[in-house]
Amino acid sequence: MSEALRAAEAQGPLAAEVGGPGVDEYALVRAVQQGDRDAFDRLVRAHDRGVLRLAMNILRSTEDARDAYQEAFLRAYRSIGSFRFDCSFGTWIHRIAVNICLDHLRRRKVRPEISTVLETPDGVVDRLDSVAEERAQGDPERSLLNRQIETRLGAALDELTPRERLIFELRHYQGLRLRKIGEITETSEEAARNCLFRATRKLRAALGDLA
Repeated sequence: MSEALRAAEAQGPLAAEVGGPGVDEYALVRAVQQGDRDAFDRLVRAHDRGVLRLAMNILRSTEDARDAYQEAFLRAYRSIGSFRFDCSFGTWIHRIAVNICLDHLRRRKVRPEISTVLETPDGVVDRLDSVAEERAQGDPERSLLNRQIETRLGAALDELTPRERLIFELRHYQGLRLRKIGEITETSEEAARNCLFRATRKLRAALGDLA
């Protein structure tokens, strides 16, 4: 995790960018606006992996990511008539996906925690016990340490505001430059930089010796 935080602070150039692989997006968008469904299918194929990867990196949940992915393209299809051609379709669909993911993160903030302890006819059972047994095939001490790190990291990320977590995930896990993050989140590069700085500082404080 210390490498992740240092990478986020360094803000060096990373390879990942939002964009389609050699597709004339504007022509396809115009075709979709005229009722060509096949043209929209081509746009989906150009960006489906990127949007799903984005949702997975931000939400860390396969189920939530797939829901966000499907909703993003559904929203895009329904509102493509209002596409203003002031950005690429790739930036536009990623912006839609980011807003949906942000809504998911905000709902998590108010969602009640589900207890791992269940009442059964045979007594009280903690569901984490079975998970621990499945993961105990390797070094028990290492498994325990990994679980502790994952728990602390998850708790630290949960303490960030939804926007701070979003910016941190986009920068570090998605590998986007701050300029592109600003475009997707409809803010300035400087605002994205400041938000990333706050998120990184909070994570360092929360993780302590692990950061």
